[in-house]
Amino acid sequence: MPPDAKHALITGSSRGIGRGIALKLAEQRVKIAIHYYKNERAANDTLAEVRKRDSDGFIVQADVSRPEEIKQMFRKVQAQFKKLDVFVSNARPEVPTFFQPPLQITLDQWDTAFDSQPKAFLVGVREAIPLMGNGGRIVALTYAEGSRTGGLQPWVGMGSAKAALESLVRYFAVALARRGITVNAISPGWTENSVLNTLPPQAQDLIRNWHVRGWTPMGRLGTPEDVGNVVALMCSEQAAWITGQVIYADGGASLMNPEVPPEIQLG
Repeated sequence: MPPDAKHALITGSSRGIGRGIALKLAEQRVKIAIHYYKNERAANDTLAEVRKRDSDGFIVQADVSRPEEIKQMFRKVQAQFKKLDVFVSNARPEVPTFFQPPLQITLDQWDTAFDSQPKAFLVGVREAIPLMGNGGRIVALTYAEGSRTGGLQPWVGMGSAKAALESLVRYFAVALARRGITVNAISPGWTENSVLNTLPPQAQDLIRNWHVRGWTPMGRLGTPEDVGNVVALMCSEQAAWITGQVIYADGGASLMNPEVPPEIQLG
């Protein structure tokens, strides 16, 4: 590992999209702080895969809905890495903790969504900044469709929280621009080996078939590796002029017209 190796903290990186991001950055010899909440075995599995890619790192546990635990996590990162080049805010609570429509959602479920998203991002970025120099990269994972639409009613808590998160991305982008730190959001579409796989099998089949038949113009769902590629691109030196943006990584799904069957749109 060269002395000028880069260092990244990725929350929620033991599994799914976060894991895909961790492995892609590890391929570029970035040292990875692998965050997990409950599944220590999965975090260790991810660390083993990082090491197979000639990189290294460590695992760190925290509940990102608790500001003091976020601060403790960053203290561990500072002790291990001394500095930080990339902070990816990806962690999200399990669906049952917030998935209720607006007329039924409890305040506790609402707070779970907001504490884990905009509040966690606010605290995390403020902790990351002292460890970052010029060229630092901050990336938040969002779901932009859910923050601008209202059809998936039980997503109201998380959709509203993600909308606030996207707003914070823009404010932080302006605040940190003169320090040479960029702040962007990545919005994946439906992705294999992620929240999709927690749904009932029938729902998974409906979503996959719908996208394969054309709702995603590329004819498939995304993968964690696809999202990792986009994050790696945004963390590169070549992306230094891009900040405050929500980047869609969805194979073109967000370009489709919901009022027209995909068979007609694709000709």
